[in-house]
Amino acid sequence: MKTKVTLFFLALLVVSCSSSRPVVRTTSKTKVITNKKTVTQPKTVTKPTVTNSSSVTKAITNSEVSLDATSNVKTYTEEIKLYVENFKEIAQNNMKNYGIPASITLAQGILESGAGKGKLAQTANNHFGIKCHTGWTGESVRHDDDAEQECFRKYQHPSESYRDHSLFLTSRPRYSNLFKLDKGDYESWAKGLKAAGYATDVKYPDKLIGLIERFELYSFDNEVLNREFVPIKKDIVAIKNSDFYTIQKGDTLFSLSRKFNLTVEDLMKLNNMSDVAIAIGQQIKIK
Repeated sequence: MKTKVTLFFLALLVVSCSSSRPVVRTTSKTKVITNKKTVTQPKTVTKPTVTNSSSVTKAITNSEVSLDATSNVKTYTEEIKLYVENFKEIAQNNMKNYGIPASITLAQGILESGAGKGKLAQTANNHFGIKCHTGWTGESVRHDDDAEQECFRKYQHPSESYRDHSLFLTSRPRYSNLFKLDKGDYESWAKGLKAAGYATDVKYPDKLIGLIERFELYSFDNEVLNREFVPIKKDIVAIKNSDFYTIQKGDTLFSLSRKFNLTVEDLMKLNNMSDVAIAIGQQIKIK
């Protein structure tokens, strides 16, 4: 009898000890309760989207439009620099042989061909928009210009176009006064080309000068002439409360639009501009 009683009390003791252990309960909520302490489950972390660095670089580069070329092709800073690198030696050799400033030749090539991206440059290696004219016996292409389907010269290589451009200027009497100018005076050459009827655009000289100074094309003239000419920096800028701003080196309509809290279209409308080309020293309205 005593043995049974003893076993009964031992059984009660075991049951009592097991019931004192903590109970773990799992619910559908994001909390786990253990010994009355709350543990928050970690949240799911979403990785940030990584943008391709090359696409960012491209967007930055493309935001700085340099000019609307005569060929109606937009060109950008890096494209122009590459064009200059490709054709600087050809322009310098032509300067030595024909007396036309390399800076002028390069600036005209950039402007006329859209830094080599224009249709005539792509299909005919014609970087200066030279038409067939009387006496041309070489290949040609048809292209809409002042009239529909006009005849333009076609070349096997761009270097032939550069040489023909030099021959074109040296062989026509109306450009003879240009060769009386200092070979390093690109400003007078740019204005002289317009005066001789090379282009009808009233801003043609400013566009050439702007390209020459912005991309330091005068340095190639310096190498041929063995000199160290550097243009005098134009320090005139927008005066406080002034309606005008003077273009400085490195300016673009895009950068100016941000500077003066305007759109590129606003600036073009204020200044009656047909394209986004600007020249160092040029004054534009900002109000």
